[in-house]
Amino acid sequence: MSSLNLGVAAAAVVAGLAGIYGVGLLLRCGTAMREVSPFLTGSAPREHAFSRYHVRWYTVTMVFLAFDMEMVFMYPWALVVAEIGATAVAEMFVFLAILMAGVVYAWREGALRWT
Repeated sequence: MSSLNLGVAAAAVVAGLAGIYGVGLLLRCGTAMREVSPFLTGSAPREHAFSRYHVRWYTVTMVFLAFDMEMVFMYPWALVVAEIGATAVAEMFVFLAILMAGVVYAWREGALRWT
């Protein structure tokens, strides 16, 4: 890619951003709207934005990410499993067994208890 093309692309991005900010300045309401908080449709927040969460939610997040990564790997597998055959099925069972070992460990440690 030549430097001329790169310069044109950069200028287009800067012009687009300036245009977006310009439209925002033209369409915004007056100073009266600055008093209203965007949080919860204008309601005052009850706690600070950087307040602490209970440590239990971090564990729930990690379990969710484990299952989310499972789906990320299972979708492409589902598209090619018919072409590859029994080898792909065996590999997926090994993958699921590793994930199940993590779930069993989390269960034994009490990560899935809500109280």
